Amino acid sequence: MATVSEVLGRIAAATPVPAAERCQMCAIEFDEAHRHVVDLESRRLMCVCRPCYLLFTDQGADLRFRAVPDRYLSFPSFTLAPGRWEDLEIPVALAFFFHNSTLGRTVAFYPGPAGATESELPLGMWDAVLVDNPALTAPLPDVEALIVRVPDRGEPTCHLVPIDACYELVGRLRRVWRGFDGGQDARAALDGFFDTLARRSRPVDAGAPS
Repeated sequence: MATVSEVLGRIAAATPVPAAERCQMCAIEFDEAHRHVVDLESRRLMCVCRPCYLLFTDQGADLRFRAVPDRYLSFPSFTLAPGRWEDLEIPVALAFFFHNSTLGRTVAFYPGPAGATESELPLGMWDAVLVDNPALTAPLPDVEALIVRVPDRGEPTCHLVPIDACYELVGRLRRVWRGFDGGQDARAALDGFFDTLARRSRPVDAGAPS
Protein backbone atom coordinates (compact mmCIF):
# COMPACT_ATOMS: atom_id res chain seq x y z
CA MET A 1 0.00 0.00 0.00
CA ALA A 2 1.29 3.44 -0.92
CA THR A 3 2.24 5.77 1.88
CA VAL A 4 0.62 9.19 2.33
CA SER A 5 3.78 10.92 1.10
CA GLU A 6 3.82 8.75 -2.04
CA VAL A 7 0.17 9.60 -2.82
CA LEU A 8 0.80 13.31 -2.30
CA GLY A 9 3.86 13.06 -4.51
CA ARG A 10 1.82 11.51 -7.32
CA ILE A 11 -0.83 14.25 -7.01
CA ALA A 12 1.82 16.94 -7.13
CA ALA A 13 3.44 15.36 -10.17
CA ALA A 14 0.11 15.13 -11.99
CA THR A 15 -0.93 18.71 -11.19
CA PRO A 16 0.19 21.15 -13.88
CA VAL A 17 2.16 24.11 -12.57
CA PRO A 18 0.69 27.41 -13.78
CA ALA A 19 2.89 29.27 -16.20
CA ALA A 20 4.67 32.19 -14.56
CA GLU A 21 3.54 35.69 -15.41
CA ARG A 22 6.12 37.37 -17.62
CA CYS A 23 6.77 40.92 -18.71
CA GLN A 24 5.53 41.37 -22.27
CA MET A 25 8.58 43.48 -23.06
CA CYS A 26 11.62 41.82 -21.46
CA ALA A 27 10.04 38.43 -20.53
CA ILE A 28 11.22 38.55 -16.91
CA GLU A 29 8.92 36.79 -14.44
CA PHE A 30 6.83 38.90 -12.08
CA ASP A 31 4.02 38.47 -9.56
CA GLU A 32 0.43 39.61 -9.93
CA ALA A 33 1.26 43.15 -8.75
CA HIS A 34 2.52 44.37 -12.10
CA ARG A 35 1.87 47.54 -14.12
CA HIS A 36 0.63 48.29 -17.64
CA VAL A 37 1.69 50.33 -20.64
CA VAL A 38 -0.37 51.19 -23.70
CA ASP A 39 0.94 50.39 -27.17
CA LEU A 40 -0.24 53.48 -29.05
CA GLU A 41 -0.01 51.75 -32.43
CA SER A 42 -2.12 48.68 -31.63
CA ARG A 43 -4.16 50.30 -28.79
CA ARG A 44 -3.22 47.25 -26.70
CA LEU A 45 -2.55 47.06 -22.97
CA MET A 46 0.69 45.27 -22.10
CA CYS A 47 1.62 43.74 -18.74
CA VAL A 48 5.14 44.85 -17.82
CA CYS A 49 7.62 44.69 -14.97
CA ARG A 50 8.47 47.81 -12.99
CA PRO A 51 11.81 48.57 -14.74
CA CYS A 52 10.12 48.46 -18.17
CA TYR A 53 7.18 50.49 -16.84
CA LEU A 54 9.50 53.26 -15.64
CA LEU A 55 10.94 53.65 -19.15
CA PHE A 56 7.63 55.13 -20.37
CA THR A 57 6.39 57.31 -17.50
CA ASP A 58 7.24 60.58 -19.28
CA GLN A 59 3.81 61.38 -20.70
CA GLY A 60 5.22 64.07 -22.99
CA ALA A 61 7.78 61.82 -24.68
CA ASP A 62 7.26 60.90 -28.32
CA LEU A 63 7.33 57.14 -27.80
CA ARG A 64 5.27 54.22 -29.04
CA PHE A 65 4.50 53.08 -25.49
CA ARG A 66 3.01 55.05 -22.60
CA ALA A 67 2.82 54.03 -18.94
CA VAL A 68 -0.61 53.83 -17.32
CA PRO A 69 -0.55 55.96 -14.13
CA ASP A 70 -2.28 55.19 -10.85
CA ARG A 71 -4.38 58.34 -10.37
CA TYR A 72 -7.97 58.17 -9.09
CA LEU A 73 -10.10 61.32 -8.75
CA SER A 74 -13.78 61.94 -8.07
CA PHE A 75 -15.84 65.03 -8.87
CA PRO A 76 -18.60 65.60 -6.28
CA SER A 77 -20.03 68.57 -8.20
CA PHE A 78 -20.44 66.60 -11.44
CA THR A 79 -23.78 67.15 -13.12
CA LEU A 80 -25.59 66.20 -16.31
CA ALA A 81 -28.16 68.62 -17.71
CA PRO A 82 -31.56 67.08 -18.55
CA GLY A 83 -31.32 65.16 -21.80
CA ARG A 84 -27.53 65.42 -21.98
CA TRP A 85 -26.91 61.66 -21.69
CA GLU A 86 -29.48 60.96 -24.38
CA ASP A 87 -27.74 63.55 -26.57
CA LEU A 88 -24.52 61.53 -26.26
CA GLU A 89 -26.37 58.56 -27.80
CA ILE A 90 -24.90 55.98 -25.41
CA PRO A 91 -27.40 53.11 -25.03
CA VAL A 92 -26.42 52.01 -21.50
CA ALA A 93 -25.96 53.92 -18.24
CA LEU A 94 -22.16 53.74 -18.18
CA ALA A 95 -19.35 54.88 -20.46
CA PHE A 96 -15.73 55.92 -20.28
CA PHE A 97 -14.23 58.78 -22.26
CA PHE A 98 -10.58 59.25 -23.17
CA HIS A 99 -8.47 61.22 -25.61
CA ASN A 100 -7.11 59.06 -28.41
CA SER A 101 -3.91 60.78 -29.51
CA THR A 102 -3.80 58.87 -32.80
CA LEU A 103 -7.24 60.15 -33.80
CA GLY A 104 -6.74 63.51 -32.09
CA ARG A 105 -10.15 63.46 -30.38
CA THR A 106 -12.12 62.12 -27.43
CA VAL A 107 -13.68 58.70 -27.92
CA ALA A 108 -16.26 56.88 -25.80
CA PHE A 109 -16.64 53.21 -24.97
CA TYR A 110 -19.40 51.43 -23.11
CA PRO A 111 -19.64 47.85 -21.79
CA GLY A 112 -21.83 45.10 -23.11
CA PRO A 113 -22.04 41.34 -23.62
CA ALA A 114 -19.34 41.46 -26.32
CA GLY A 115 -16.93 43.61 -24.31
CA ALA A 116 -16.17 47.27 -24.95
CA THR A 117 -18.09 48.96 -27.78
CA GLU A 118 -17.01 52.28 -29.24
CA SER A 119 -19.62 55.01 -29.51
CA GLU A 120 -19.41 57.71 -32.17
CA LEU A 121 -19.91 60.84 -30.08
CA PRO A 122 -22.17 63.43 -31.71
CA LEU A 123 -20.13 66.50 -32.61
CA GLY A 124 -19.83 68.92 -29.71
CA MET A 125 -21.95 66.96 -27.22
CA TRP A 126 -19.06 65.86 -24.99
CA ASP A 127 -17.69 69.40 -25.11
CA ALA A 128 -21.02 70.56 -23.71
CA VAL A 129 -20.60 68.18 -20.75
CA LEU A 130 -17.13 69.61 -20.11
CA VAL A 131 -18.48 73.18 -20.21
CA ASP A 132 -21.16 72.20 -17.67
CA ASN A 133 -18.47 70.72 -15.39
CA PRO A 134 -15.43 72.99 -15.16
CA ALA A 135 -14.07 71.01 -12.18
CA LEU A 136 -13.33 67.98 -14.37
CA THR A 137 -9.64 67.20 -14.67
CA ALA A 138 -8.58 66.32 -18.19
CA PRO A 139 -7.38 62.70 -18.36
CA LEU A 140 -3.90 62.09 -19.74
CA PRO A 141 -4.19 61.03 -23.41
CA ASP A 142 -4.48 57.28 -24.04
CA VAL A 143 -3.81 56.16 -20.45
CA GLU A 144 -6.57 57.74 -18.33
CA ALA A 145 -10.31 58.05 -18.76
CA LEU A 146 -13.33 59.79 -17.30
CA ILE A 147 -15.87 57.12 -16.38
CA VAL A 148 -19.47 58.28 -16.03
CA ARG A 149 -22.32 56.31 -14.49
CA VAL A 150 -25.96 57.37 -14.74
CA PRO A 151 -27.88 55.22 -12.20
CA ASP A 152 -31.61 54.63 -12.28
CA ARG A 153 -31.82 56.28 -8.87
CA GLY A 154 -29.57 59.00 -7.54
CA GLU A 155 -27.22 61.43 -9.21
CA PRO A 156 -24.75 60.67 -12.00
CA THR A 157 -21.15 60.18 -10.92
CA CYS A 158 -17.84 60.75 -12.64
CA HIS A 159 -14.33 59.56 -11.80
CA LEU A 160 -10.95 59.90 -13.43
CA VAL A 161 -9.30 56.47 -13.51
CA PRO A 162 -6.41 54.63 -15.18
CA ILE A 163 -7.47 53.16 -18.52
CA ASP A 164 -6.64 49.64 -17.35
CA ALA A 165 -9.30 49.95 -14.62
CA CYS A 166 -11.89 50.56 -17.36
CA TYR A 167 -10.91 47.46 -19.30
CA GLU A 168 -10.82 45.42 -16.09
CA LEU A 169 -14.40 46.51 -15.41
CA VAL A 170 -15.49 45.69 -18.98
CA GLY A 171 -14.01 42.20 -18.67
CA ARG A 172 -15.72 41.63 -15.34
CA LEU A 173 -19.08 42.75 -16.71
CA ARG A 174 -18.71 40.62 -19.83
CA ARG A 175 -18.50 37.47 -17.70
CA VAL A 176 -21.78 38.20 -15.89
CA TRP A 177 -23.76 40.21 -18.46
CA ARG A 178 -27.31 39.04 -19.12
CA GLY A 179 -29.91 40.57 -21.43
CA PHE A 180 -29.81 44.14 -22.72
CA ASP A 181 -28.97 46.01 -19.51
CA GLY A 182 -26.66 43.44 -17.94
CA GLY A 183 -28.98 42.04 -15.29
CA GLN A 184 -28.65 41.78 -11.54
CA ASP A 185 -25.12 40.33 -11.47
CA ALA A 186 -23.80 43.12 -13.70
CA ARG A 187 -25.42 45.76 -11.49
CA ALA A 188 -23.86 44.15 -8.42
CA ALA A 189 -20.44 44.17 -10.11
CA LEU A 190 -20.91 47.85 -10.98
CA ASP A 191 -21.91 48.70 -7.42
CA GLY A 192 -18.80 46.98 -6.10
CA PHE A 193 -16.56 48.72 -8.62
CA PHE A 194 -17.91 52.18 -7.81
CA ASP A 195 -17.76 51.53 -4.07
CA THR A 196 -14.06 50.84 -4.54
CA LEU A 197 -13.67 53.99 -6.63
CA ALA A 198 -15.38 56.07 -3.93
CA ARG A 199 -12.87 54.83 -1.33
CA ARG A 200 -9.86 55.16 -3.58
CA SER A 201 -10.51 58.49 -5.30
CA ARG A 202 -9.42 61.93 -4.14
CA PRO A 203 -12.33 64.41 -4.43
CA VAL A 204 -11.82 67.43 -6.67
CA ASP A 205 -14.24 70.35 -6.34
CA ALA A 206 -14.70 73.38 -8.57
CA GLY A 207 -11.71 75.68 -8.19
CA ALA A 208 -9.59 73.06 -6.40
CA PRO A 209 -6.22 72.06 -7.91
CA SER A 210 -6.07 68.53 -9.35
